[in-house]
Parts: sequence; structure tokens; C-alpha cells
Amino acid sequence: MQKYGLSKLDKKQNRTQVLRILKQQGPTSRIDIANMLGLTRAAVTIITNEMIAQGVIHEIGEYQNVNQKAPRGRKKILIDINQNYKFVLGVLIDNDMISVGISTLSGAVLDKRSLNINKDIVYQEIVDFIIESINSILFDNCLQLDEILGIGFAVYPGMYNNAAVQITDSGKPDYKMLAVDIYERFKIPLIFDNSIKGMAMANIDFHPKKNQNRNDIAFLRYGESLHFVVADLVDSVVDFENRTDFVDNIIIDPSDVNNDRPFKGSVKEELSHIGIMKKIIEAYSEKNTPVLFELTDGDINKVKYETIKSAVLNGDTTIRKIVDKAVRLGAVLINNLYYSTNPQRIVLQNLRLTNEEFDYVKKEVANVVGEEVASKLDMSIIDKKHGFLSGCAIAIRELFFTRGGYDSAEKNK
Repeated sequence: MQKYGLSKLDKKQNRTQVLRILKQQGPTSRIDIANMLGLTRAAVTIITNEMIAQGVIHEIGEYQNVNQKAPRGRKKILIDINQNYKFVLGVLIDNDMISVGISTLSGAVLDKRSLNINKDIVYQEIVDFIIESINSILFDNCLQLDEILGIGFAVYPGMYNNAAVQITDSGKPDYKMLAVDIYERFKIPLIFDNSIKGMAMANIDFHPKKNQNRNDIAFLRYGESLHFVVADLVDSVVDFENRTDFVDNIIIDPSDVNNDRPFKGSVKEELSHIGIMKKIIEAYSEKNTPVLFELTDGDINKVKYETIKSAVLNGDTTIRKIVDKAVRLGAVLINNLYYSTNPQRIVLQNLRLTNEEFDYVKKEVANVVGEEVASKLDMSIIDKKHGFLSGCAIAIRELFFTRGGYDSAEKNK
């Protein structure tokens, strides 16, 4: 391999590549980085020494391998990202919660705030809570704005109207109003994106165990509408990134399709939270669903997730049939998404499953579509209270890795 010196290569691009290697591989020596990038050792030394001087990365000691003899000559000194170089603020605007928090560059949480909401919340309430939360987090942690890399906003598509997000003629969300109001108060970089993408990024970037073979994941969020995206270590890698809810229209039960109800047999009709609740409510009666009827005192308004789960566990056969069918159709959906996108893992979010319940789902997926697909399933590592990490991941990717660890876009010019 021909190797190049620094003068023939773009400085920002080289810094970005160094950071991405450290992100994926963990602590790595300059020699190994030079080999991976096809650069001379001198070029990598110049790049990394500058980054060390700026505090972006740091040396962590000599390479040691107990299974090998110590090499002769110059020792390999490992370098790694300085996870406390800057802190990052993250905001998640979800359909039932606003989550605001701060983390290190590795996703380690320092502090957080949250507010339970409903879809009636108005724009100004959202802005006021975000500003109040950021101010209190900075104050409580004795942090100044110059110690903050920026703020990442992850907005759930179902909350675009509440957050004053407009959809352009090209179908892309425009976050201008929210951006202006927040920037006016803090005047630090702001990055906005779809929360589904942000949560996928957080699951791959903040995974506690580094895995050199874990380069991409498919992320499926369950709820009133199902959302799907594929993300890798660098970018979201799909063309439908602004329509993550496209999965609602996929047909998973062709036998149930008819002209009178065009969505019959679709994910939205058969598998979404709304679709399943509709089926349960249609079946609800003292005769058809005796256990659920008793658990809810005959009040259909008391039919919730927990009462449905209790009804299944206590032998309500009608409810069990509805749930089992949903699991089977879910397996079909997962199978189709897996083979159409070929990810290394499929991460599920918002299902509220215990470990035992998740094992049951994996077993059913294996029974329906095979062990290969079932073995790829994971639950999201980001829980509801830490949803702001989706915003942190969005900001860190753009403001740190894409910009090569520079403080701002101005320094890249």
C-alpha cells in the first residue's frame, strides 16, 4: 500500500478518520492508525499531537498483550478519545415525554430532566421546559456554555406540529422556529433530526461493549405508529430517512386484505398499538373476554397495557389469541425488514417487555421465521428516562466526528 504524507491530504478529513477509528476500535496506537489510513507515521503523529494539544484525544499508556512477547524498539503508545473534552446536551421531544439531559462524548449521563406530556401540549410549553431544564442542568453541574459541544434535538415525527416543525415541499422537516428560539437563548450549535434516527444512533454509538464487527443496526420503534430506520457507525444509510413511518403500510397478512378496508392486513391495522387495542375492544365482553372484563370491572376505559398482560397471564383465551397473532405477524415483519436491509442487529424499542417476555418473543420469532432472524434481535439499551441520549448522539456525530473534533464550523474554514 502506498502511503501519503500530510501535505497531500485534507486535515479535517484525516482528523475525522482518526476519531472514527478510535470510536469503533477503542484505544489504538499511532502505528496502527497509520496502517489503517494509508498514511505515514509522521503524518499521523502530526495530526494526533495537534489533537492531543487541543484536548480532543489523549494518550492512555503502552500497548500490552500478555499472550505476546514485548516487541523490540519503540513501544506502541495507545491513544483514545477524551470523552470529557466537551459535554453535550440532548433533547428528546416524544409523544408522551420531553427528556432533557447532558452526557459525555461516550454517552455517560451526568444529569437529566423529564416532563410527562400528552399531544395537547403547546409549542411555548415545550420551549419553556427545554430552556428551564438546560439552565438548571448547567447550574447544578457548575458548567459554562463554552464547555458544551452543542445541543442535539431528537423530535418524534408525531410531535412535529406541537414543536412547530414544518414539512417542506421536498418532504423534509424544517426546525427553524424551534432553532431560532433556542439559539437566541444559548447561542451554541444546535443539531436537529428525527428521533427514530437519533435513537438508532444512540444504540450503536453508546453500546457499553465495543464490537469491531458491529457496524450497523436496524431500529424498529413500536407504538401507535411503527417506525423503522437503519443506521451505521457514521450515518443513517437509507433513502427513506424522512419517512420512518413507511413501515405502517407494509402488508403482513395478505389473507386479511379486502377492498372495503384498504389498510386491512397492514402493519398499522394488524400490529400497531392502535390496531391491537381496536381488536381487543371489539372482542371485549363478559362472555368473550371474561378475565379482562373482571380485571377492568366491566369498564372498557380501564383496558390498558398492564390489564391486557394480566389477562393473558391469567388465561383469557380470546386476548391470548389476539396477542399471539400479533407476535406471529410481528415475526413476519421483522423477517421482511431483516432480509431487505441485512443489518447485523435488529433493535426493538418501546415494547415494555421484561427479560422473560423478550425471550418469549424471540422464541416465537424463531418458530415462525427461523433461528437466524431471532438471534439478531436486541432490546434498546436506551430507556425512556434517558431518551435525551438520542439527541446527544445526533449532536456528537455532527459536531464532533463529522467536524473532526473542531470546536465549531468556523475553525474548519
